[in-house]
Amino acid sequence: MSRLFTRHTVFHLVILLTLVTLILAAVVSAWWLVGTLIFGALSLLGVMDQIQTHHTIRRNYPVIGNLRFIFESIRPEIRQYFLEDDTQQLPFSRADRSLVYQRAKHVIDKRPFGTQRDVYGTDYEWINHSMDPVHPADSDFRITVGGPDCTQPVQLSVLNISAMSFGALSANAVLALNKGALLGNFAHDTGEGGISSYHLANGGSLIWNIGSGYFGCRDAEGNFSEEAFVERATKPSVKMIEIKLSQGAKPGHGGILPGPKVTPEIAAARGVPAWQDCNSPSKHSAFSTPIELMQFVARLRRLSGGKPVGFKLCVGHPWEWFGIAKAMLKTGITPDFIVVDGAEGGTGAAPIEFVDHVGTPLREGLRLVHNTLVGIGLRERIKLGASGKVISAFDMARVMAMGADWCNSARAFMFAIGCIQAQVCHTGKCPTGVTTQDPKRQAGLVVADKSVRVMQFHHNTLAALAELLGAAGLTHPGELRPHHVARRISNGEVRVLSALFPDLEKGELLAGKFRQTIFRVAWPMAQAESFAPTYSLSAALSGNAATPVPQAAAGD
Repeated sequence: MSRLFTRHTVFHLVILLTLVTLILAAVVSAWWLVGTLIFGALSLLGVMDQIQTHHTIRRNYPVIGNLRFIFESIRPEIRQYFLEDDTQQLPFSRADRSLVYQRAKHVIDKRPFGTQRDVYGTDYEWINHSMDPVHPADSDFRITVGGPDCTQPVQLSVLNISAMSFGALSANAVLALNKGALLGNFAHDTGEGGISSYHLANGGSLIWNIGSGYFGCRDAEGNFSEEAFVERATKPSVKMIEIKLSQGAKPGHGGILPGPKVTPEIAAARGVPAWQDCNSPSKHSAFSTPIELMQFVARLRRLSGGKPVGFKLCVGHPWEWFGIAKAMLKTGITPDFIVVDGAEGGTGAAPIEFVDHVGTPLREGLRLVHNTLVGIGLRERIKLGASGKVISAFDMARVMAMGADWCNSARAFMFAIGCIQAQVCHTGKCPTGVTTQDPKRQAGLVVADKSVRVMQFHHNTLAALAELLGAAGLTHPGELRPHHVARRISNGEVRVLSALFPDLEKGELLAGKFRQTIFRVAWPMAQAESFAPTYSLSAALSGNAATPVPQAAAGD
C-alpha cells in the first residue's frame, strides 16, 4: 500500500487524468476538454513545483504540497470563525468585537445565562457596587482641558478616537470616523500623518498629533516650520495639539513610508514630495532635553492662539519621565494634558520585538505619571488621557480609576466602522476597506452608514459607563479611585487596585519623601537639563554610584 501511495502519487494522477480526459474529448464529447484544462493546469503546476528551488515542500510533494501554503494563508480566518474561544485575546476576543458591533449597530448588547469569564481565575477584575446606587442624570461625561496658560480650553468627552493617520487608514475610514465624531460631539485624533482634506471635510473636532516627522508643519528639510504650523493649528476644527514623543506599539522606533505608497493625497497631508520615501525619525529635532520640550509646548501654545497643548508618550526609562517632571518645576511651564499610551496599543505595522517586548503597559505607565504629578503638586493643572485596548465601559472605568481623566480608543472605533481583525493592515488588502489605499476596496466602506455606527458606539458605551458608575454609587467617572476596582491575585487572594498601586501624597516628592522604590531610585537620577541619567542605575543598585541612592523614608 505504501508503494502505491507515494509523495508523487497526486502529481502522476493529474498527468494521467489529463491524458484520459483528452482522449475522451476526442472520442466522446468536446465537453471533456474542461477536465483536460483543469488537470493540465495542475500537471503544469506540478512541473513548476519540481523546477523551483525556494520551497522544499513543493519540490518533494508536487501539486499536493501547495495545500500547505493555502491552509496557512487562511489559518487566521479558520481560527477566528471556527476554533477561537469567545474570551480568547487574539488580540481582541470575539466577545469584545461582538460588543462593539452590537453597540455600533444599536442592537441588543445583553447576554443571557451568566458570564463566560472565570471569576475565580487569576487577574479577574471587578468593580465593587454600592448598597446605595444612584442614577447619573446624564451620560455625556465631559472634562475641561486647558491649564492656566491656555486661553481656549476645550470641553472634552471622556471617550475619543485615538491616533490613526490617513495613509494607515483609508480616506473613507477617516471620513466616517470624523463625521461620527461630529455627530457624537467628541474628538478625533489625526495621528502623526498630518491633517488631510478628509479630516476637515465634515468639521469634526480634531486633536492634531505632531510626531517627529512634523508632517503638516515641516520645511523642505523636515524641520519644524512655524508658518506651516500656524496655518493648520488655527483652523477651527483643530481643538488641541498633541506632541507625540512615543507610541505604545513601537516606542523609540521611527519608520519610512516607501515612495510608491506616498500618493499625492498623502503627500499633501504630510507636506512631503509625492512618490518619494517619507522618513519619520525615531526622535524629535525641535528639542533634545526636557527643558526644551517644555519650551516647545509653550511655543506651540502661543502659535496656536492659546489652544491646549500636550504630549503623548509610552513610559520607558523612568528617569526620562522624571526629567520632564523636573523641567516643569524648573521652567514653570506645564502642558495642558498628557496622554499615556500603553505597550498593548495597536499599530498598522511594527517589528514583532517592539510589539511584544518594548514599552511599559498602560496601567503601570499611567499610574507612574499620575503619581508623579501628584507628588510634585501639579496633577490638578494637567489632565491625563490614556489609550491601550480600551473597548468596554469597564475598561474605561478601570483606567480612570488608575488616574486617567479620559480614554482614547483606536481599534474599538475601527471595529465600529467594520474592521474584522483580519490582521492584514500592513498589506493594503484590508477586506473591509478600513486600512487600505485601494480605491475599490475602500469603496465598500459607506461613510453615511459607518459614521452613524461610530456615533452610536460612543453613545452606547458612555451609557453603559453611566450604569456602571451608578451601580457603584458614583455620578461621574472623575470620582473613580483605585479602591473601587478589585483584582484576584491568586486563588483565595484578592486586592483592590489601591493596594497594588498605592497613592502618593500631594507634594511628597518635593518634600523628599520616597516611599516607593521607583521614586527612591530613579527620581535622584533625573535632570531637567538632559534625558540622560545623572549616574548609572546598575552602579546605584550595586552600591557603587557616585551619587548614593536616597534611603527609604520613615514608614516605607
